[in-house]
This record gives sequence, structure tokens and C-alpha cells, in this order.
Amino acid sequence: MSGPVTDTRDLFAVVPRSEFDTPGTSRGLIDVVRWRYLLYLLVRTGVTTRYRNSVLGWTWSYVRPGAQFLVFWVVLGLFLNLNRDIPNYPVYLFSGIVVINLFSEAFKNATTSIVNNAPLVRKVFLPRQLFAVSSVVVAFIHFLPQLALLLIVCLFMGWIPSVSILGVLAALAAMIIVSLFALGIGLFFGALNVRFRDAENIVELLLLLATWASPVLYAWTMVQEAMDKLGWPDWLVDIYLLNPITQGVELFHYAFWRPVTSTTLALPPDLAWNTLWTFLIAVVTLLLGQLVFRRLEGRFAQDL
Repeated sequence: MSGPVTDTRDLFAVVPRSEFDTPGTSRGLIDVVRWRYLLYLLVRTGVTTRYRNSVLGWTWSYVRPGAQFLVFWVVLGLFLNLNRDIPNYPVYLFSGIVVINLFSEAFKNATTSIVNNAPLVRKVFLPRQLFAVSSVVVAFIHFLPQLALLLIVCLFMGWIPSVSILGVLAALAAMIIVSLFALGIGLFFGALNVRFRDAENIVELLLLLATWASPVLYAWTMVQEAMDKLGWPDWLVDIYLLNPITQGVELFHYAFWRPVTSTTLALPPDLAWNTLWTFLIAVVTLLLGQLVFRRLEGRFAQDL
């Protein structure tokens, strides 16, 4: 004989209403921490499926930046004589390329993260920011082999005796600034991309400009010389140097290229202060991107 039936409404009556979440709401990036196990699953899936059914597999993480480096070094270093104007140009070039690759992959993948996971977004409720954050983390993991290759080259060129704590901190600061900035604008364009697929084309144009708008292929002093020649105000150079991508590249140059190079090329002015300012710019960008994302995420399921 069965016992008395308990009314479940009595059980929930003692639970404060504040303990329940309204369906469809989220706490933004805070939920990424709360759902960190799911974040781990998304990152693991992104890493393991990146080179699935590929013959070379993770070797592509070395082949692609290597091909970029070879093309730029031949065209700019040999044909346009930048190899003569910038000492140890190969290391200068590659240390900038790896930063641009980190930004490009993180930004592009975060932009398409919601659309690429449309089946999950339509059917299951989970913090949508997880997709963008996991895309940036996966991009960072794929950036590590390139960083390791750069480090190995610098070690052979005598990096250890010249390395400093400031250099190590500069490299860490560059990775943090670039990752935060990529996540911020990735959230912004990722939200727009759900409604307007033109956002992907805009991102492609921005990524094309990012390589040339930062001192990856040339020295920052060339920008200053061009401004002086054209008679343009000096504050334009200051704005150029406050670009988080520019700062990330220059910090990598400071960390890896300068210790293995005898150069008279001047440091960018206020490199330390600009590191702080660009970090704040990256944080503000992240907050604005998160604000736009949360305003638009309520319609993701319908728009997809």
C-alpha cells in the first residue's frame, strides 16, 4: 500500500522566490564562470575538432604562420629592403605576426560563434557568451605553438642572457590586452552577425586592415616620419600607438626582438603608460561589447 502523496507545491513554498531564475535571462560574463564546466567542454570540442580528418593535424599551426612569414619576408624584407632598415627583421616580423594571428583568429571566431552554434542556441538555454569566450580560448591555445616557435628561435639567438622580468611581463600584458580586445569586439560583432550577416564581411575588412595598421611589417617610426613629412599633428601618432593591437605588437617586440637585436630604433614613447591605457581601452571595449550582446541576445533564437 502506497504512502500519502506529498504536494510538491508545499516543498517549493518554503523556497524564496529570489532563488529562482527567470527563464531566458543571464548574468552576462559572470555566467561563464558559473558554467565553467560547459566552457571546458566547448573548448575541448573546439580544440579536438579543429584539425579532424587532417593529414598534418596540429602541424598546420606551424605551417600557416610560417607561410605568412615567408611571403612577407621575401616581399617586404628582400624586395622592399626593410631587411636593411630594420635589424634582425625576421624576428621582428614573426613576433608581430603571431600577435596578429592571435587577434585575427579570436576576433573572427567570436564573431561567428553564435551563428555556428545555431542548433544549440535555438533548442537549449545556456549563457550565449560561452560560445564567444570559448572561441577566444581556443584561439589562444592555437596561438601557443606559434609562441613556442618564436621562443625557440629567440633561444638559439641568445635570448636567455638578455631577457628581463619586464620583458616577460610585457609579453603577458600583450596577450591579455589582445585577448580582451578581441573578445570585446567579438561579442559586439557576434551579436550583430545574428541579425545582419554583413557583419562577417565587415570583420574580414577589419582583419585585413589590422595587419597594416599595426607595426608588424614596418617600424612605428615610419609612421611618425610620414606624419612629419605630411605636416599632420603629432596626436595622430599618439592615437596610432593607443591601438591595443599596436601596443600588443610593440610589447612583443620589446619582449622578444629587442633582447636578441642590437638596435638604435627608439622605443615607442610612454610604452609603460600606453600599456595601462590600452588595457583600460580593452576592458571598456569588453564592457561595451557585453552590453550590446546582452541587449540583442533575447532575439537570437528567433533570428536564427
